[in-house]
Amino acid sequence: MNRFDTSATLRAPRLSASLAIMIAISLFAAAKAADSPAKIPPLPPEFKGIIGRTIRDSKQAFPQPIRAPKDAPNVVVILTDDTGFGHPSTFGGPIPVPTLDRLAKNGLRYNRFHTTALCSPTRAALLTGRNHHSAGSGMITELATGFPGYSGIIPSNTALIPQVLKANGYNTAAFGKWHNTPNWEIGPTGPFDRWPTNLGFEYFYGFIGGDTNQWAPNLVENTRRIAPPTDPGYHLLTDMTNRAIEWIRTQNTTDPGKPFFVYFAPGATHAPHHAPKSWIDQFKGKFDQGWDKVREETLARQKQLGVVPQNALLTPRPDSIPAWDSLSAKDKQLFARMQEVFAGYLAFTDHEIGRMIDAIDQLGVLDNTLVVYIVGDNGASPEGGLSGTNNEGKLFNGVIDTVESSRKLIDQLGGPLAYNNYPVGWAHAGNTPFQWTKQIASHFGGTRDPMVVSWPKRIKDKGGLRSQFHHVVDLAPTIYEATGIRPPAEVNGIPQKPIEGVSLVYTFDDAEAKGRHKTQYFEMLGSRAIYHDGWVAAAFHGRIPWKGFAFGTGLDVDDEPWQLYNIDDDFSEASDLATGHPKKLHELQSLFWIEAAKYQVLPIDDRTFGRLLFNTQPQIAPDRTQATFYPGIILPEVCAPNTKNRSYAITAAVDLHHPGAEGALAVEGGRFGGYSFYLKGGKPAFCYNFLNVARYTIRSTVDVPLGKSKLRYEFKADSSSRGIGGTGKLFINDKQVGEGRIARTAPNVNSIDENFNVGMDLGTPVSDEYQSPFKFTDKLEHVTIDLK
Repeated sequence: MNRFDTSATLRAPRLSASLAIMIAISLFAAAKAADSPAKIPPLPPEFKGIIGRTIRDSKQAFPQPIRAPKDAPNVVVILTDDTGFGHPSTFGGPIPVPTLDRLAKNGLRYNRFHTTALCSPTRAALLTGRNHHSAGSGMITELATGFPGYSGIIPSNTALIPQVLKANGYNTAAFGKWHNTPNWEIGPTGPFDRWPTNLGFEYFYGFIGGDTNQWAPNLVENTRRIAPPTDPGYHLLTDMTNRAIEWIRTQNTTDPGKPFFVYFAPGATHAPHHAPKSWIDQFKGKFDQGWDKVREETLARQKQLGVVPQNALLTPRPDSIPAWDSLSAKDKQLFARMQEVFAGYLAFTDHEIGRMIDAIDQLGVLDNTLVVYIVGDNGASPEGGLSGTNNEGKLFNGVIDTVESSRKLIDQLGGPLAYNNYPVGWAHAGNTPFQWTKQIASHFGGTRDPMVVSWPKRIKDKGGLRSQFHHVVDLAPTIYEATGIRPPAEVNGIPQKPIEGVSLVYTFDDAEAKGRHKTQYFEMLGSRAIYHDGWVAAAFHGRIPWKGFAFGTGLDVDDEPWQLYNIDDDFSEASDLATGHPKKLHELQSLFWIEAAKYQVLPIDDRTFGRLLFNTQPQIAPDRTQATFYPGIILPEVCAPNTKNRSYAITAAVDLHHPGAEGALAVEGGRFGGYSFYLKGGKPAFCYNFLNVARYTIRSTVDVPLGKSKLRYEFKADSSSRGIGGTGKLFINDKQVGEGRIARTAPNVNSIDENFNVGMDLGTPVSDEYQSPFKFTDKLEHVTIDLK
């Protein structure tokens, strides 16, 4: 029987939701916050001097700055993105990662460490020490809903690590991916309460959303969006590493006694897989054997290294992923190249991380630096689909990419002309030996990631392996114990939720220590599991992520298949024991509902596309039908007037003093999708870029006259259907000067990561007729967008 035929597995007995909630509430009421009386901020210190009638009979005394506990270590948390358990060589994978190897030789490898199966949730759990639903982050911020566990808002009663460390004498900084600010708060009007610099980080450099173009990133410094550098060969990874090194050196050389906390979270290896060609070419031919063989080779190395038990089994490949040998020679060539690009990206990432570690070592402080290197915020990503993609934006608009379109770009994959992701077959191989992938919280392919902890001054069992069950919520209490800092009971007058993780420090000295993380639930998009004392009950819930978005599975959560695994004996969850242990399964199913009620997991919501279509998130100026913008503005697409799926007009007021004026008037998006209203050679033009699949350009037949003019582009949609085409017209001072047909438009997003600009086209160019930043060469007064 195929293990993925769930018809033979047991179904969940019904448990009264009200009973579960009552049990959870009683348990939660019994739980206490930390017994520490500490508050952030602390009360003003008592004045220690003398105040007399005059300065002659008085004695001054400055309040002393708060200092971290004596010998408190520096802390560096490194979190890569969309990387699987079977990717890095340190854990038996095919991709060499010498920095991770180096840290493992001076520290410990953890082979039973878990994440949440998606980006924002894992990051919220890591930084707060609370489960992702407790931290309001049951889903990525873009798909937040109006329930406490899914709001996309990290609540003020779950203080973050940097808030606590900063208040206890640390300098703090974050570099790279954030993805924990509500989608409606990422614009220039904020509010900025939930941006990194108001959640404890004194400095932030990176990007706010889920991914970005590594060659032309959507950059933010602190709370300000900035134009990406235009240096030849620029790459965000090198840039953010340079920034981190500079910050660490400045901090340490200025005040060597003050420890630092660095959160280093590269966009790698999330799509787009962007890496220098020299790194990609190192892997030429290394994956020609295909994903099935790579899985077998990886498991053999994992056993040889001892990071999996000798009796671990390779779980079967899902039927919906084709066998490598069934592919055509041309498809094999393309797919192997996509994996070479991914491998180059991960190797390059580890190299850049190594430069940062080298810089800390050169300062002489690496010995007393706690480095936590987590390889993946979830399992490897299936979001490239069965055939991979050259533009991830197609996925978010329900457009299935074809091998033919990617084959045309095979030599450009990894470079600035592609926004690529590999096929799911490689993601599945990257999660060896487990089932499933990112987005699937029920099985370890979505939730188990490699982790290395290095702290040479403290950890004596160098090169050791730890196999206690742990979860990303355990990082915050680990850092608090290691630094000698108690989490506060109150922050800004708000009582704090108890820390929900368990410190790993007890494992540092004893490989055989009994695990202290006894129970852990998992849930994402309806797929769910519960771990308790060596057993896991899992409900896959039926949604296959590489088959695109869905409104929901339609499965009744009280009447669907569950599996049961004893993971103390079955490392990879290969043997379903549900039929033989119905009592144990029932016990764990009931426990799941108790934990779900306790930690704000309810209601279970399996929608993806449905969340997009029927989202009731707060909106920026939701009733606005007309908006005027001035040159220089940079707005995220979500904050700009929504021109999708409707008729609209864009009017630019110009005052030309020179013939042949050129430049962007109003732009949204870039090379991989969007629109641009611009002047070229003195003539207005409008280009609609449909996901880098087709460009529809309408040009004026006449020049714009010198002096003041109003230039207008009007789009008349064929209907109100999503993604519908229409007719575009150009006007100069109300006289029509151009017309054309736009056959298709993006229904959901024009661009994954680029902005709305006025007077320039930052990032990548929408049109092939010009190069960014294409600043307007004459006087642009303002641009008005009319949605009426």
